[in-house]
Amino acid sequence: MGAALADEPGSIMPHSNIRRYLKHGTLPQLSVFDAVIRRGNFTRAGEDLFMAQPTVSIQLKKLSETIGLPLVEQIGRHAHATEAGKYVGEACARIFGALSDLENQLDNLRQVKGGRLRLAVGTAGKYFAPRLLAEFARKYPGVELSLQIHHRETLLERIAANADDLYIFANPPDCDDMVKQAILPNPMAVFARVDHPLARAGHIPFERLAQEPFIIREPGSGTRMSVQRLFAERGLTPKVCMELCTNEAIKQAIIAGLGISILSRHTLGLDTEQPQLTTLDVAGFPTGGNWHLVYPLGKQLSPVAMAFVELVREEAKKMVTEHMGTVGSKRR
Repeated sequence: MGAALADEPGSIMPHSNIRRYLKHGTLPQLSVFDAVIRRGNFTRAGEDLFMAQPTVSIQLKKLSETIGLPLVEQIGRHAHATEAGKYVGEACARIFGALSDLENQLDNLRQVKGGRLRLAVGTAGKYFAPRLLAEFARKYPGVELSLQIHHRETLLERIAANADDLYIFANPPDCDDMVKQAILPNPMAVFARVDHPLARAGHIPFERLAQEPFIIREPGSGTRMSVQRLFAERGLTPKVCMELCTNEAIKQAIIAGLGISILSRHTLGLDTEQPQLTTLDVAGFPTGGNWHLVYPLGKQLSPVAMAFVELVREEAKKMVTEHMGTVGSKRR
């Protein structure tokens, strides 16, 4: 049975012609061989490797037996590589060089001097995620950064495919196989055109919103889930006049006078003034809520991803919410 399985397509190990080297401690043996050829002497090679001369001889004999050819010949007191040994010596240089390069790359990862960070966020996250990444890039300039911006359903698909290192959700998956950490407040506010009849009203009852034409995100959107929950908690149903698939489209529809909407305060952006929009003074708003950093349970975060998590914990509120408060006060 085993032999038959080994012959099936795709079951044979890559580079199966090196199988003999994988059955023994070939790397230590190659190290011994390399030292013997460099030093030209078994005793001096043993001194370099902190081995007794008999141990050096045994390791070299095992390597020769594995390869099936003599690798060293003793001419007088000097050890020389045979023809086969010269090929092995050249291979040693390539192997040890590749391992040295690998260790340098891994060390860069350990010290966050290199590597890659793949971050995926919900659509409203595009207004603050670049700011977080910019701060991360200033601290770790050698890291390659990738930012994906998607609707909630696509984020869930990317998590299932393990396509990214970290994810940022306004409404994280409600399951036990995810690690979820609240990182930023995500206040929801009621947006209207600046000349809307309610724009100058104060402490507007939430029930009043149910009488207004309401613009809502498409099914599956995290923002839509939050809005539906807010209405359901009060036993109300929004008077939906339009469904749109982006927050930008909703803002333009509000400016066009088509209705009002409830969106994350972050959809106003962090710097750009939008004088045609206003936030209504509705009782209980802005509501509480959080952005969450999410990744699958059991995922082994790279040193780069762990460094980003730490930066977000320490810097996110200072970089984003304080700035948002400043900009928001100007708009009000």
